[in-house]
Amino acid sequence: MSSEVERRIAELRRLIEHHNYQYYVLDAPEVPDAEYDRLLRELQALEAAHPELATPDSPTQRVGAAPLKAFAEVAHAVPMLSLNNAFSEEDVVAFDRRAREGLGHDGELEYAVEPKFDGLAITLHYQDGQFVQGATRGDGYTGEDVSANLRTIHAIPLKLEDAPPWLEVRGEVLMLKRDFERLNADARSRGEKEFANPRNAAAGSLRQLDSRVTARRRLTFFAYGIGRVEGVELPPTHGEVMDWLGRLRFPVCPERRIVRGVQGLLHYFAELGAKRDKLPYEIDGAVYKLNRLAEQEALGFVARAPRWAIAHKYPAQEELTVVEAIDVQVGRTGVLTPVARLKPVFVGGVTVTNATLHNEDEVRRKDVRVGDTVIVRRAGDVIPEVVAILPERRPMRDLVTPLHEPFAMPTRCPECGAPVVKLEGEAAARCTNGLSCPAQRKQAIIHFASRRAMDIEGLGDKLVEQMVDKGLIETPADLYDVKKINLVKLSELERMAEKSASNLIAAIEASRHKDLARFILALGIRNVGEQTAKDLARHFGTLDALMQADAAMLMQVPDVGPVVAESILAFFAEPHNRAVIERLRAAQAWQDGAAQPVTAGHLAGKTFVLTGTLPDLSREAAKARIEAAGGKVAGSVSKKTDYVVAGADPGSKYTKAQELGVTILDEAQLLELLGEK
Repeated sequence: MSSEVERRIAELRRLIEHHNYQYYVLDAPEVPDAEYDRLLRELQALEAAHPELATPDSPTQRVGAAPLKAFAEVAHAVPMLSLNNAFSEEDVVAFDRRAREGLGHDGELEYAVEPKFDGLAITLHYQDGQFVQGATRGDGYTGEDVSANLRTIHAIPLKLEDAPPWLEVRGEVLMLKRDFERLNADARSRGEKEFANPRNAAAGSLRQLDSRVTARRRLTFFAYGIGRVEGVELPPTHGEVMDWLGRLRFPVCPERRIVRGVQGLLHYFAELGAKRDKLPYEIDGAVYKLNRLAEQEALGFVARAPRWAIAHKYPAQEELTVVEAIDVQVGRTGVLTPVARLKPVFVGGVTVTNATLHNEDEVRRKDVRVGDTVIVRRAGDVIPEVVAILPERRPMRDLVTPLHEPFAMPTRCPECGAPVVKLEGEAAARCTNGLSCPAQRKQAIIHFASRRAMDIEGLGDKLVEQMVDKGLIETPADLYDVKKINLVKLSELERMAEKSASNLIAAIEASRHKDLARFILALGIRNVGEQTAKDLARHFGTLDALMQADAAMLMQVPDVGPVVAESILAFFAEPHNRAVIERLRAAQAWQDGAAQPVTAGHLAGKTFVLTGTLPDLSREAAKARIEAAGGKVAGSVSKKTDYVVAGADPGSKYTKAQELGVTILDEAQLLELLGEK
């Protein structure tokens, strides 16, 4: 009996660690979470019944242990030194020149390049393949023993096969973007303080005295080098060392490369920067290392940094600045958005003067006030936002009274003076004045003319603002009124010569007779996006049939529920909107079709969701192929979803599909399902 139990325990440990590796390292899970949980529960039960068979490397040890009173100190046998930084191409050229001069090398040097993770540096000690200790970098010479917390990180192997007698692996503990978002969402739901960024979240989680807290935080790990090794001869290059660590089942970054010379370094830096925002983790630069270990040893160290490596940093994505005012903007659907007017600050590669505060609840939760010093974040093309305030720098009237009052959303629209309402269950406050509000009027016309709607080329934001401000147009229907839109009146606008005016008139004329789906989208009905507009057009065939539909009829359309139906009914119940539609009818802005419920195609009735970047197909191409086969592409994962098609960096939709047990396909499987392979 005992031998059978031992064999089962060994098999369970092997299976669980295999699934840990597939999920946390390769991001390619083979079984649903429920099956994984069943295996883990069985192992826990067997170890509880046979405590003599429990071992430190068992997967059950990843759940955390009782809190420590303090961390013990760990002296690093090989110092964990920091890297010097490069902030410009000139700095990189100088680094390469110093390396070539130091080695007496006239040609191009070979470099190993990799992302510079924005996490926490740690070292892992393995004795005879067994994880025995892990520590933080600390001051480079002495760190903190965080072994109990590191055991909870599933990406870190607790036991190695074919390992040397002693191995010290260096790497970075970090939190993936999707796990950071989930952590903060949980904090918000409990009314707790949120973390400012994934690095702070990772550092704070790893340095918990209670490792059970760390176990709940979903940290991950990437190896990037070796500290000390005994009993094995290392390969001659850093790149080959990383490949060896990968074979030992350590997670190693797939974005690493081997390049030659300065141009290779700069090309990698630009390439990595272009996809920085799509990476599943935060980075703040690239790391360049001489690839040959003999060359690293020959160059050695200077002060507290190696001569053979450097960190090339991207412009900071977070900076400090001061809130000079808080204004309120009115969007296309009447949503009021508070916006912080900032003392100009250079962040994320541009000068930022405004940052969104999202809504009144967010402003109050973060307690942002005029005069506050704030952390502003801008990543890529994302709109800058205020992450947090520095309360210790708040201007005070006296020792206890802040100089400025808390923000309060206006009760009347700042654009038109109409009452502002906040519907139950919504965070947003809205102006009640519809298309009669100047701000909504402008945004409604801009949306109407957009590429996916009526596609009026040349009618951009600035031009619409001019045309509305000068009284040329008030509604989308005015675009087709020759008394309002003609060469004479358009030519009088700023930066509008006769040729530009003529081109715009031609573009407006070419936009007539759009198909019904585009026209429904162009109307800007709240909660009706591109796919829903297509479904409505296909189901009803004519605009009149749609306008006459009641809630029950609307909810016969796929994915139209009570909320969307209510938005459609409210839009068509507004006399002003009906009047605009009648004028657009007279202008022949759209053409009706016939009701065509989707019945053809072998994927009829199947709902797909696309996430991540597919190897060969663009998202639009994949969507077109699915729809041509009768399937539907939705924007979010639900119980009604049949398939999720996942590419690289899939994000939260992939996680939701796993949680709901939705079938996940890659591109090859999608093409096979479509009958194209």
